[in-house]
Amino acid sequence: MIDEALLRNSDGGDGSHSSHAENPRNMHIARPFYYVDFMKCHPLNFKGTEGAVGLTRWIEKIESVFNISGCAVENQVKFATCTLLDATLTWWNSQIRTLGLDAYTMTWSVLKKKMTDKYCPLGEVKKLEIEL
Repeated sequence: MIDEALLRNSDGGDGSHSSHAENPRNMHIARPFYYVDFMKCHPLNFKGTEGAVGLTRWIEKIESVFNISGCAVENQVKFATCTLLDATLTWWNSQIRTLGLDAYTMTWSVLKKKMTDKYCPLGEVKKLEIEL
C-alpha cells in the first residue's frame, strides 16, 4: 500500500513520471543558456567613448555575467559583442568583414586584447597607472 501511494505520488497519479524518478538524487540538471538569459543579467553596453576605465568596467561586468550565468565558452564572444554600440559596433562589424563568421570563434581573451589595443590608448593607461 505504501509503495503504491509513493508510486502514485511520484507520477502524479496519471502515469507520467516526475523528475525525481528520472533524477533520484534530485541533482541540478543544467539547462541550455540562451541570449535572453544573458540579457536578463543586465550586461553593460560599450560605445568606445568611455576610455580605459569604461572598458575595464565593461569587461568586469561581462565576465561577472559569464560567471553568474554559466555562459558557455563558445557563446561568450557572440553574446558580449551584442552589447557593443556606435563606434565599437562599427569596429566589430569590420572584424566580421575581415575574419568572416570565424570572428565569433575567437576566444574571450583574444577579444579583450583586441578591444584593449583599440580602445585603451597607451598614454591613457600610463596616466591611470600614475594616478593609482
